Amino acid sequence: MPELTVTLYSSSFCGACTSTRATLEQIAPLLGDRIEWHEVNVAADPDASETAGVVATPTVVISAPDGTERMRAAGVPTAPQLLTAIAAALP
Repeated sequence: MPELTVTLYSSSFCGACTSTRATLEQIAPLLGDRIEWHEVNVAADPDASETAGVVATPTVVISAPDGTERMRAAGVPTAPQLLTAIAAALP
């Protein structure tokens, strides 16, 4: 069972979202099955985005298995920033 869920809220024509997606893809192999990865296109699923309170893309949300939000960041994070945030959020 994954220890955390990382969700990228993105939009189709967002260059910053493309950069964030690439960074997430870069770090995913380092974390194995400890993390469950999701992407939500805000245009395709506006209800999920609204429920999560997402007001800008890209937004990365790190959540515990019970859905408790552990961290949220808007903008383009670096790989070290993401890894640090994930490490801090791990139980």
